[in-house]
Amino acid sequence: MLRVMATIAAFIAFAIAAQAQEFENPENIQIGLSTDRFSITSDFGGAELTIFGALERVDPLVSRQGRYDVIVVLEGPPRPIVVWKKSRVLGMWINTQSQTFRSVPSSYAAATTRAFQDITNVESYRQLSLGADNIYLEAINGDGSPKTVEEFTAALRERKRATGLYSERIGGVEFLSQNLFRATVSLSPNVPVGTHRARAFLFKNSAFLRETSVPLVIYKAGFEQTIFRTAHDYSLLYGLLAVALAMLTGWAGSVLFRRE
Repeated sequence: MLRVMATIAAFIAFAIAAQAQEFENPENIQIGLSTDRFSITSDFGGAELTIFGALERVDPLVSRQGRYDVIVVLEGPPRPIVVWKKSRVLGMWINTQSQTFRSVPSSYAAATTRAFQDITNVESYRQLSLGADNIYLEAINGDGSPKTVEEFTAALRERKRATGLYSERIGGVEFLSQNLFRATVSLSPNVPVGTHRARAFLFKNSAFLRETSVPLVIYKAGFEQTIFRTAHDYSLLYGLLAVALAMLTGWAGSVLFRRE
């Protein structure tokens, strides 16, 4: 009898522990890339990158109601950026003001299950720095007024959008089953090289739950990249070859176009 009671007590303790673990570890999200390295050539005209993912420990009822939302972002390597403002001086347009921003994502492509306003509120996006309009941009030399800094910030976002480096695809995330999804993000023709970060955000009934990320290296391939690497890895040899080539070209030109 005592053994039976001990077994029942152990089972109850295990069940309580399992429930506590589920409470502490709610739904989770994972993503994967078909490759962690993506090469581009000199004639690269843009592409679409597919990212697959899965939800763990989903609530079937919430899933059937379509209350799970996913936002996937491919974020380029952060770099400092200087934004200039031109003014008309003596009939000429020249750079008169500038603002430097620290660690700005060089590119930002987002895909969502629904429209941003249908997933969660603006405050949540700002806290997560999620979405092209909500990326936190830190001004380094904040000499101007807050209004001036705001103007430079808006100009930076507008310029990134105009060049295709910041983009959003509403409906770019599609659920294939109850817990599997596929996201498609755009790579612009001028996508920067370096280590990018694919990030996935999971929302449930407008509440943010989890985030996960994986790296993606984008690099140049082909003859141009060979020259680029040679110039950086063997700078002295590259310089000597460049001078020799220039002298040879000059000599050949003088021979071909020499007047008798």
